[in-house]
Amino acid sequence: MSILRDKSLATTGNLKIDWVYDHMPICALIEERFKKERPFEGLKITTSIHLEAKTARTALLLAAGGAEVHATGSNPLSTQDDVAAALDSRGVNVYAWYGATEQEYHDHLVAALSCRPDIMIDDGGDLTHILCEERPDLAVNLKGGSEETTTGVLRLKARAASAEGLPFPMVCVNDAMMKYMFDNRYGTGQSVMTAIMASTNLVVASKTFVVAGYGWCGKGVSMRAKGMGARVIVTEVDPVKAVEAVMDGFTVMTMEQASPLGDVFVTVTGCKDVIRMEHIEKMKDGAILCNAGHFDVEVAVAEMRKAALNTYTARNNIERFEFDGGHYVYLLAEGRLVNLAAGDGHPAEIMDISFALQVLCAEYLAKNADKLEKTIQEVPGDIDNWVAEMKLETMGVKIDRLTDEQYRYIHSAN
Repeated sequence: MSILRDKSLATTGNLKIDWVYDHMPICALIEERFKKERPFEGLKITTSIHLEAKTARTALLLAAGGAEVHATGSNPLSTQDDVAAALDSRGVNVYAWYGATEQEYHDHLVAALSCRPDIMIDDGGDLTHILCEERPDLAVNLKGGSEETTTGVLRLKARAASAEGLPFPMVCVNDAMMKYMFDNRYGTGQSVMTAIMASTNLVVASKTFVVAGYGWCGKGVSMRAKGMGARVIVTEVDPVKAVEAVMDGFTVMTMEQASPLGDVFVTVTGCKDVIRMEHIEKMKDGAILCNAGHFDVEVAVAEMRKAALNTYTARNNIERFEFDGGHYVYLLAEGRLVNLAAGDGHPAEIMDISFALQVLCAEYLAKNADKLEKTIQEVPGDIDNWVAEMKLETMGVKIDRLTDEQYRYIHSAN
């Protein structure tokens, strides 16, 4: 039985789901095949992904393939209650609501796993953590799973390298080229800027953006901020990425140097305590802080609350922190993933790519899990390439093909 905030919200949630259906053509192609072949017949699949319309479309795609789907969120502030209600109205078991406490969020994850799934789709590693550390009894039927995001992959790699290792195969969907090159760069880049603009209603042009981290997500945020007229400063700990940022035309410096210069700060590192009080103390009055990494640890929010003399909600999803001497800054979405906690997440056309990879990897696990080692698995190249080809086809783009002679030429040792 679903655990929801309000089932009566389903009407507006269904409108959101119907909208993304019209803008996710690759998933539509897969659904057509899944309805005929039913690759998940008799299987239970648990998903923990930011619970909004594109995720709902994915859950329904798995159900079309014959699965009994149990869905929950992957962040307490990213669940949209109307979408959760709509998904429940379409026959999916849902365990999530917006604004869940830490305990409620954990309980929702456990509830989604209580079906003892055959396959799971994780986003950030929370399901994996529960199955490995707290409730291994819920993994008795698990063939394997997949991981959606960079943070989750980092956690997986650390677990796989530990003495205990992984007790089941996990496909790192985030590491597929068709995922990180598009979802992380174009999806994060656009959705972060959209959330900042919608939350603040302030101009981007002329402002100085400080982007912490120049991975694929940081590249996307930096590119979009620059394209809208902002001056962009990048902070990094990786010398190779720092050189890349310089070569891409951005100013690179330390967070200590950037602190007094920035108007808007965006963390996209996957690490913790990237922005600390020692940095905030040097910032301009009214500086805006937000996080686009998976967990709410990149901005030291607890440290901010401890130091603040006063805090209050300045605007929806914006909290004002006042410190000694009248100094103040703003924090968006409680330091949680800003593009989902204060927005609708990545555009539908981008998630069409990512979730196509997810469902095809779930099918791959359903068919091949007994042949896979209980460790990290790469997305098969033929899946990555098929999604790329379908994306081109749905955009009406054609590309050249190698002739037989060209193929022999580039594969010859002579």
